[in-house]
Amino acid sequence: YRALDAAHHIHPFSDMGALNRAGSRVIVKAEGVYLWDSDGNKIIDGMAGLWCVNVGYGRKELADAAYRQLQELPFYNTFFKTTHPPIIELSALLAEIAPPSFNHFFYCNSGSEGNDTVLRVVHQYWRTQNQPQKKVVISRRNGYHGSTIAGATLGGMGYMHEQMPSKVEHVVHIDQPYFFGEAQGNLTPEEFGLARAQQLEAKILELGAENVAAFIGEPFQGAGGVIFPPSTYWPEIERICRKYDVLLVADEVIGGFGRTGEWFAHRHFGFEPDLMTLAKGLTSGYVPMGAVALSDRIADALIAHGEFNHGMTYSGHPVAAAVAVANLKVLRDEKIVERVKTDTGPYFQQRLRETFADHPIVGEIAGAGLVAGLQLAREPGARKRFENGGEVGTICRDYCFNGNLVMRAT
Repeated sequence: YRALDAAHHIHPFSDMGALNRAGSRVIVKAEGVYLWDSDGNKIIDGMAGLWCVNVGYGRKELADAAYRQLQELPFYNTFFKTTHPPIIELSALLAEIAPPSFNHFFYCNSGSEGNDTVLRVVHQYWRTQNQPQKKVVISRRNGYHGSTIAGATLGGMGYMHEQMPSKVEHVVHIDQPYFFGEAQGNLTPEEFGLARAQQLEAKILELGAENVAAFIGEPFQGAGGVIFPPSTYWPEIERICRKYDVLLVADEVIGGFGRTGEWFAHRHFGFEPDLMTLAKGLTSGYVPMGAVALSDRIADALIAHGEFNHGMTYSGHPVAAAVAVANLKVLRDEKIVERVKTDTGPYFQQRLRETFADHPIVGEIAGAGLVAGLQLAREPGARKRFENGGEVGTICRDYCFNGNLVMRAT
């Protein structure tokens, strides 16, 4: 396996030379929270794949749903005035699960494609409102919104921007709400959260509210380091968006479908978006699928104004939709989201804090439900991080990997 992998497979986000010299770890089986590799090692998957296997591995209900659908209707598109039962059922089920203002869904294949779609929806919406000059989308430094050109432009990851001189137009960034790493002076977390949110207002005034279409953010930053903003941040962001008539987009690709103990992470932080990007936990990663949830305000405008010229071959794929329906029913019927909020999540968060609160190089433990991050620091009390933080994180990650725990370092 390893020789063939090195000979033919280009891995995502990888130094292929170093990887080929070391050799890939070949994962051959999974069940529950465990993986097995080709050497027979049993591994705890602390990352749920890539933040996506929300119901765990080995759920027969999802495999059976895929098998039945593959026999009945393995593929048909939803172009040209056609549809099919799985996507109808999924859309109705999502409307039951989502906040009351979300009743329409556009389907794609990933979170990256979802955020590309968000741009298309946002621009089309403002055209329907006779305000086509509202083109600018504001995002955040160190945010992550995917790896397509549009998604990576929206994201504020410098290391990605370095490799993509071609970017989409009309995207600007403000600072992230990273209290531990970026707060100066004697600001409290609440004061810092307000100050960082008010950068949005300053940017809108600089650009002109008549030119600003939307603000997009992850309710908590995942790839950026599990950064949970202060409690004051998101309510202030929402207030500013409403004041200046700027659409508010929640990237729920990681946070959606129970990760924080709410069906959608924005509920944990106390704000209501106009659009949501969905993926990952939508199918628990069993098959690729993404979606954009449109609030009634946005959907009604698009529906009333002619053709929306956007879509992919596999938009609303019947097998993916059937698996998503089975997945959401497991989450709902087994009350997994509720249990994350009241049982497993509090236990997980408590044990992390009991274990690491007094550790000499742990500066902060952030998280809720079944997502958490440990901030490593050389002087935790003074919030002084390691100058070589990436290297320190990698050492920690490698120790965990060697101990058969999958985690992530940023």
